Amino acid sequence: MMQERDFLSTLEGGDVIVADGAMGTMLQDAGLPPGTAPEGWLLENSTDVVAVHRAYLDAGSDLILTCTFGATRPRLERTGLGERLEEINRRAVEIARQAAADQAFVAGDIGPLGEFIAPLGDLRYEEAVDIFAEQAAALTRAGVDVLYIETMAALEEARAAVEGAMRVANGTPVTATLSFDSHGRTNMGVRPEEAAEALLELGVAGLGANCGATLDMTFGAMETMRRVAPDTPLIVKPNAGTPRMVNDEVIYDAGPEDMAEYARRFVALGASIIGGCCGSTPEHIAAIARAVRS
Repeated sequence: MMQERDFLSTLEGGDVIVADGAMGTMLQDAGLPPGTAPEGWLLENSTDVVAVHRAYLDAGSDLILTCTFGATRPRLERTGLGERLEEINRRAVEIARQAAADQAFVAGDIGPLGEFIAPLGDLRYEEAVDIFAEQAAALTRAGVDVLYIETMAALEEARAAVEGAMRVANGTPVTATLSFDSHGRTNMGVRPEEAAEALLELGVAGLGANCGATLDMTFGAMETMRRVAPDTPLIVKPNAGTPRMVNDEVIYDAGPEDMAEYARRFVALGASIIGGCCGSTPEHIAAIARAVRS
């Protein structure tokens, strides 16, 4: 049982932790209307969110992410939910805990703000740190096992998120991953080695890559990060291949066995946490779990 050990000792203990897969597309299949923020929808549809979590747990996940990717104040304010930030983050953790039933770790998911930090945008760095700290504090109070920052593209935003999370973590581990989707860099031009060096300096418990344009590109980024950070736990949660449009529907080209093969390669590289991002399903996670545990 994963909960017999705390998250950090498990992360550093050498066992591979299987993470979950995509959340948004699974919720859409469960009835989330297009264009609706999942973070607000979960308040009235907790049973559906629990079902998604449990589908991944049944597939073999040891770690599930809360439905809080967009639960920072600026993103919630865009849908009129800013004043419910504490409630949304707390409820998302409660829902994940209900699903996990002490059999898996719960990660407090923190995504990008969707706006630029100065000088590219109007948001000052210190304001960004405060925004991330507010969400991280709510997730910490709700009792997550790890503050899980993901899908970052700008190095300054990644730094702000980590700094904000660490300010309020109170002993909760903080991890961070970036998305490499433009010729081996993030869409803001950040190289994997730059990201790894910056995150190492900040003292994260784990670092790596998620999302990404292709599985090969994500693997290349992970190889580089491993060279820069040979002793730090690596996290990888790639998309299920490359998306394409088929009859007005987005289809990802990597099947479960494709993801399983890459999972084996990530394990050989020394990855500590392996899951899936966009396009991945419980079937993908089940194949990954079988691959890393065989």
